[in-house]
Amino acid sequence: MTTYYTKSHEWIRLDGGDEATVGITAHASEELGELVFVEAKDEGTEVAAGDAAAVVESVKAASDIYAPVAGTIAGFNTALSDDPTLVGKDPEGKGWIFKLKISSPDDLKSLLTAEQYKSL
Repeated sequence: MTTYYTKSHEWIRLDGGDEATVGITAHASEELGELVFVEAKDEGTEVAAGDAAAVVESVKAASDIYAPVAGTIAGFNTALSDDPTLVGKDPEGKGWIFKLKISSPDDLKSLLTAEQYKSL
């Protein structure tokens, strides 16, 4: 499974075919602090790269989570409804935020590799 990153601290991991999982990086999670609420756009909503696809709220602030590439929202991590702190505990694992059906896999080429992201 290949993971790509954005400069705004989202990650996207290919699940197979045109399906992918999206979340925020550990860096973003640390900056936000403990989350108290997470919500994604409704399943079936089309988003362009850079569109707000979800929102997270912490005791510090609210922040939009942007779609790394264009696609259609294909699901939400319902575990976050009961425990939004999962994002902080495991941001690139169990704390994923939403699933995305990618419109064009070629769009992934514009994102950062893990090495490129670490050098930011």
